[in-house]
Amino acid sequence: MDTLATVSQLLFSAGTVALVVAFAASVGHAVLLANGRRVAAAAAAAAALSPARAGTQPAFAGAQPSGAGAQPPIAGARPSWAGVASGSFVRARAAAESAGPAPYAFGTGLSGIAQWLAVAAFAALLVSATLRGIVVGRGPWGNLFEFSVAFATSIVGGYLLLERRFPIRSIAAIPLAVAVFLALYASSLPSSIERLVPALQNAPLLTIHVGMAVLSYGIFATSFAAGIGYLAQGKSDRYAWLPSHKVLDQVAYRAVIIGFPIFATMIILGSWWASIAWSRYWGWDPKETAALVTWLVYAIYLHARNQRAWAGRPAALLLVVGFGMVLVTYSGSLWFSGLHAYSGL
Repeated sequence: MDTLATVSQLLFSAGTVALVVAFAASVGHAVLLANGRRVAAAAAAAAALSPARAGTQPAFAGAQPSGAGAQPPIAGARPSWAGVASGSFVRARAAAESAGPAPYAFGTGLSGIAQWLAVAAFAALLVSATLRGIVVGRGPWGNLFEFSVAFATSIVGGYLLLERRFPIRSIAAIPLAVAVFLALYASSLPSSIERLVPALQNAPLLTIHVGMAVLSYGIFATSFAAGIGYLAQGKSDRYAWLPSHKVLDQVAYRAVIIGFPIFATMIILGSWWASIAWSRYWGWDPKETAALVTWLVYAIYLHARNQRAWAGRPAALLLVVGFGMVLVTYSGSLWFSGLHAYSGL
């Protein structure tokens, strides 16, 4: 068991390093996409105003009209676009911005690197958590260190799952940033294996109840990333290198549709467990209250998305608020005293 615990810790470290590099590569991928699009737009605008394509000759500063007595153009004179209406350039630029995919629209060199590193990080963290579970004989999320590792793993897994269905690599840096924060935070926590408090000594319910929380939290992280992307894009699709607002809306909705019933089941199982451990189903403990508020926010989102007055930006804002509540639920035991204060710190 000591050997498994050591291997688990080494895999956690390796997964954290891979996750950090995957995040950096995702940021680089997004930067290349943005810069590539701007270069393509400028090139398309210049081509639209090219004299050769327009079939016209550029006017030269000081050139005389053609005809009798016309003076030849000055040798070496530079062409002046003063005669070209500024509105033409603006229209050409706008046409270029609304043109088809930019260079790297479907991937860059960093895109592939980031994707494989994310897969490697997920595999390492998953195996690490699995070995930890074998050592402790329960779900590997009995204290804040274990829960943070599991949370980071589920975020990466949720992103990879939805990325197979939707073109969202350009927003990968957002969920990966949250996962990196959690993994680095976990690395600062004590990782020693300690006996759990009496209320948690129910291995089946601990494994299922907290496991569902971890899974739903990770899926909600991708909906949060899609919400941030939607707020940046708007219905006019401001940035050609980001997924369209329709894709982002679909990603967010699909993530919530998957995560919401898991989260609701987690709350129901938690109430059952509370009746066993504390002889009451609900006690308005800070963590219980935060979980209920989180559930309500996502329930409101599912309703609001189908209402004309709330669809679009208001619904995306609800996704941001919802994930903010997820983080409050995750860390609430650190700030508020209650029956769920079992972080292990």
